[in-house]
Amino acid sequence: MSYVVAISGSPSADSRTARVAEHLLHRLAADGRGVGHITVRDLPPAELLGGSAAHPALRPALHTVARAEGVVVATPVYKASYSGLVKVFLDLLPQSGLAGKVVLPLVTGGSLAHMLAMDYALRPVLSALGARHIVPGAFLLDSVIERVGAASCRVEPEAELRLWQAVDGFAEALTGRAAPTLSAAL
Repeated sequence: MSYVVAISGSPSADSRTARVAEHLLHRLAADGRGVGHITVRDLPPAELLGGSAAHPALRPALHTVARAEGVVVATPVYKASYSGLVKVFLDLLPQSGLAGKVVLPLVTGGSLAHMLAMDYALRPVLSALGARHIVPGAFLLDSVIERVGAASCRVEPEAELRLWQAVDGFAEALTGRAAPTLSAAL
């Protein structure tokens, strides 16, 4: 089975984005996949901001991304774009740091207007890093995510259905099963 890593780029210590990323990782792990979670806010800030990719404190996170077949890039929307933490972490990756990988964008935001950040801000960066396949992502409003306990969440059913559809498409892409095309359905 494949190995999947989520990169959560929220600066919040009680991040809805990180909780949703963990929520979907549990689902992928239940399907037998190996999973890991990089919470960028927990990495050393001076090394992150200094772009010190060779620093021993950052090497494990970068190695985790390098060995993953699937990457979930989870970010809240700030100022109509992905978070600065996602940016500084992605900047540490080599130019082809996502080459050969299946990538699932996961974006949370305060209004539906923030949904555009996924396609017009995040997706081009993921493509520039050589992602083999960027599957249709998931956008969740902050208001549909309820914090539960220390690190879990509950997602409203309609939004969770959309999340699982995105996760299922991601899982299918990881296993190499192509989604049916219109011509195949005719």
